[in-house]
Amino acid sequence: MSIAVRPVDPAADAAVLHAWVTQPRARFWGMSDHSVDDVAHVYAYIHDQAHLAAYLLLSGDHPLGLLQTYDPAVDEIGRWYDRAPGDVGVHLLLADDPRRAGRTREVIAAGLDLVAHLPGCRRLVFEPDSRNTASVSLLERLGCVRGPLVELRTSVAEKPAQFFFLDRERALVLARR
Repeated sequence: MSIAVRPVDPAADAAVLHAWVTQPRARFWGMSDHSVDDVAHVYAYIHDQAHLAAYLLLSGDHPLGLLQTYDPAVDEIGRWYDRAPGDVGVHLLLADDPRRAGRTREVIAAGLDLVAHLPGCRRLVFEPDSRNTASVSLLERLGCVRGPLVELRTSVAEKPAQFFFLDRERALVLARR
């Protein structure tokens, strides 16, 4: 069964997203203390913004990951690195779920394919917390190019952010594997 992608429904998906973002392994999402209602409000806000989007990565009806995108030309994160036309910011959270076992590559490929096919996309931009060794290692394994390490301070996050970049063509190659 292939991985499907659909937009997050803030109300309907709040419980599953809450279960993910409040796990200790997701502490870098900064939502550990959020209630289900808080999570629903966050994703309703994302849903209402033209420069933000959130998607679930699913196997059948079962969610295995969360992908969020943002436009660095609009989002305040874009002030922290040398933006380029066609940049698309990406956040990815993979479910800690036994049904994802052996399918991580497929889940990631579906997300990369979605982002690489967004209108105007030329480069994917990631900025995980540099202390998030799992994310940093994943981005390195994908062949992302390491960018600047910055002390990011925005209205929603403060973190040592390690930027990584992945050009659209490489993302498409990874999506086809």
